[in-house]
Amino acid sequence: MTATAHAPHKPSWDCLACGRPWPCDPAREALAADMDFVRLACFMWDALEEAVRDLPPTPATELFQRFLTWIL
Repeated sequence: MTATAHAPHKPSWDCLACGRPWPCDPAREALAADMDFVRLACFMWDALEEAVRDLPPTPATELFQRFLTWIL
């Protein structure tokens, strides 16, 4: 990812650079620029699975929206 500063801080999954929920807009732009669709989808699915383990109980729809729907 080119915007290294816009990386997730674990276990909160907030952006290290801007403090917003990761992936923030700058992280999304960098990820989309660096990866093709399939690689991005797999990467974000892996991030979603990791976040589920780290974050407090969160509705699945909220996490799916945050981690995956933006790539469509």
